[in-house]
Amino acid sequence: MATTTSGTANFNLDLNEIVEEAFERAGSELRTGYDLRTARRSMNLLFADWANRGINMWTFEQKTITLVTGQPTYALPDDTVDILDHVIRTQANQINNQADLTITRISVSTYATIPNKLIQARPIQVYIQRLTANDQPSGVTVAGASTLSSTATTIQVSSLAGLPTSGFIKIGSELIFYNETSNPQDGSPFYLYNCCRGQDGTTAASHAVGSAITLSQKQSITVWPTPDPGQTYQFVYWRMRRTQNIGNGANIADVPFRFLPCLVAGLAYYIALKIPEGLNRLQILKDQYDEAWNLASGEDHEKAAVRFVPRQMFIGSGT
Repeated sequence: MATTTSGTANFNLDLNEIVEEAFERAGSELRTGYDLRTARRSMNLLFADWANRGINMWTFEQKTITLVTGQPTYALPDDTVDILDHVIRTQANQINNQADLTITRISVSTYATIPNKLIQARPIQVYIQRLTANDQPSGVTVAGASTLSSTATTIQVSSLAGLPTSGFIKIGSELIFYNETSNPQDGSPFYLYNCCRGQDGTTAASHAVGSAITLSQKQSITVWPTPDPGQTYQFVYWRMRRTQNIGNGANIADVPFRFLPCLVAGLAYYIALKIPEGLNRLQILKDQYDEAWNLASGEDHEKAAVRFVPRQMFIGSGT
């Protein structure tokens, strides 16, 4: 009798199946809701460890930020691990004229030495602020005689206490960037200047006097020079994002299928660290995890040839 293959190639494991396999390898079994919760926590910690081991190619993606005349700083998505490459694009979507031009990454100390950070031209340098996204109440509110309009670029506030001289704030759900504050004397009002409204996909809106202002710590890019009005610039970048959190039992893991053995082996090792049944299996589980990681990560890399081209860029250079 002739036999045939299945004709399918879509094998995957959902969360419950991954956890069951890991518990079995650790010498135990999944019994309670707590077992599932602790395994889910361990799996999310495992993903955090993977982000420290190099580039996870399946989390590599392209993004674009349209730059605004005179605005130096722009928010990055909160799940960004790092930016791996970037260009400045001019005349986007024009078949014969679109150009991707070099923009050099610099450190905060280099950016701090630039004497005039407000000069406008094509951006040639970028400083990347890698912070953990965090929103904190500031105790500051919207001030003034009337409602703050959705188009206002100067915002009167009740105080500047606790606010940096430039940064991101939230009023309601709107994210706003400002790059200057007033220096009030003799009881004059407090202001945030050069406010760029509706940042990071939020919508510019009107806000009533007394609305709370939240200090928003964001991962961001700061370009120099600031964009000039001569043409539209886009900051095109390739980033590594965080692996998505483990969800409920019906979800599958945000990893390619070739990493499933590594995921199960790593989770089994993490679980064995926490249960009595796993103590005498720790070394073999660690060895299996390391081997599975080396096999999977060895295939998870760019296969194209790499060519290094030297270049030299100077602060203040227009080329």
